[in-house]
Amino acid sequence: MRDGYMPSDPSYQAWQAGERNRVEDNDPTARTWLRLMAEVTGRGVRVRRARVCSVPEADYIRYEHHVTDANVRAGEEVRWLPRRQVSDLALPGNDFWVFDDRLVVFLHFSGDGELSPHGDEERTTDPALVGMCSSAFEAVWKRAVPHGEYELS
Repeated sequence: MRDGYMPSDPSYQAWQAGERNRVEDNDPTARTWLRLMAEVTGRGVRVRRARVCSVPEADYIRYEHHVTDANVRAGEEVRWLPRRQVSDLALPGNDFWVFDDRLVVFLHFSGDGELSPHGDEERTTDPALVGMCSSAFEAVWKRAVPHGEYELS
C-alpha cells in the first residue's frame, strides 16, 4: 500500500539507471520469489496480490509494474487499484499477507521504505484481525484491475 519500498534494492537501482529486463528480475532460477510462486501455484495454490497506489504513479510503482510481468508468468495473480478508489474501504495501516484465512503477516517499513529496523514483520492468528484483513483484501481485489489491463498514467 506504499508508493515506495526498499530504495536500496539493487534491482530497483538498476531499473532507475535504465536497465530493463534483467535476468535477475525475470528468471525463476535467479529470483527466489519467482521460483516459489511457480512451485506453489504449480501445486494448485492460488496466490493473489493487490497493489494500492497513488496516481500518477511514483517511480517505485512504475518499477514494480515493470517487473510484475515475471510474477504473473510464475503464476501469481496481481491486480492494481488507484488509491483514490479506496477512500470508502477500511484498510489496515500496514502491508499484509493473508494465508489460508488463518494467518496474517503484517510487514513493517520505515518512513523511507526500508524494512523496519525494529522488526519487519508481525504475525497473528487472531480471528478478528484475520477476518478484518481478509475482508479488506477482498474489497480491494473486487475493484482492482488485473495486471495485464492496468495502464500506468
